[in-house]
Amino acid sequence: MIEFAHPYAFFLLPLPLAVYVLVPPHQERVSALRFPFFRRLADAAGQAPKAGSVIFKRTTLQNLAALSIWGLLITALAAPERVGEPIIQEKAARDVMLAIDISGSMDQVDFVSQDGERTQRLDAVKRVVGDFISDRNGDRIALIVFGAKAFVQAPFTEDLASVRALLEQTEVGMAGPHTVLGDAIGLSIKTFQASQIEDRLLILLSDGADTGSRMTPVNAAAIAAKEGIEIISIGVGDPEGTGDQRLDERTLKSISNAAGGTYYFAGDENGLAEIYARIDAQKPREVETRSFRPREPLSHLLLALAALIGIGTLALLHTRKPRRRAA
Repeated sequence: MIEFAHPYAFFLLPLPLAVYVLVPPHQERVSALRFPFFRRLADAAGQAPKAGSVIFKRTTLQNLAALSIWGLLITALAAPERVGEPIIQEKAARDVMLAIDISGSMDQVDFVSQDGERTQRLDAVKRVVGDFISDRNGDRIALIVFGAKAFVQAPFTEDLASVRALLEQTEVGMAGPHTVLGDAIGLSIKTFQASQIEDRLLILLSDGADTGSRMTPVNAAAIAAKEGIEIISIGVGDPEGTGDQRLDERTLKSISNAAGGTYYFAGDENGLAEIYARIDAQKPREVETRSFRPREPLSHLLLALAALIGIGTLALLHTRKPRRRAA
């Protein structure tokens, strides 16, 4: 489909006709000498006198060429464009950060899998969270893992397959044996600061208690709330445990309360899958849809054609004898 960016340029098409009708031809009087014996001088010089002032008569070819070139120039000025089929782009409208605890306690084989068998906590988490990542097409996902330190495993991206692959590669103890909930939240805040998207969600999963963060988890959550980050916390450990093995539900609840989120506890893999399904339903995927049509300018083709017509007409006129009429 062809469209014109400046269609009002076509109002200039009748301009030559208006000039021809409204503007009189240019005439100029000049002084001249009249010789009563001019013919005798010509005979004496052996020259045959010719007509004085002549006006070359325009040919049909010239008229057609002039009209064609003018029409092409005006059409080029109107900026014709070839418009392609609509292209729809979807852009993520929400950033989702996944913070996963991979401290030493995640190595416990006390989590009941969906098959009814006992499995390692982290293995169950990777299966459930991996499915959650794959189903979030339309969101940008980032992954943070933490133990004694917190690390960005994957920055915000729409390449969900890569995020899931990086999650699968995580192992217990990669980030140290302890749990730094506050530092994980702090690193999440820093990562979110590079994002231009206002809808921000942090899903924090842990099975232990904070054991040495530079900032308390609740204070970090309060800062996150000021940055517009909602925190959903999930506990997967043993609330009745001791030391580093005890799930600190009180702190996880306080984190979610401070950042406008919710706390969930999962006792087995089925429960964990239900929690992520509930989060998926409460926070559906959001995308911004943009549609545009690719445009290819065509003015240069019309200008090239006008130039070819002009050059071709001049070449033909030079090979033909012009018709003249006396002034």
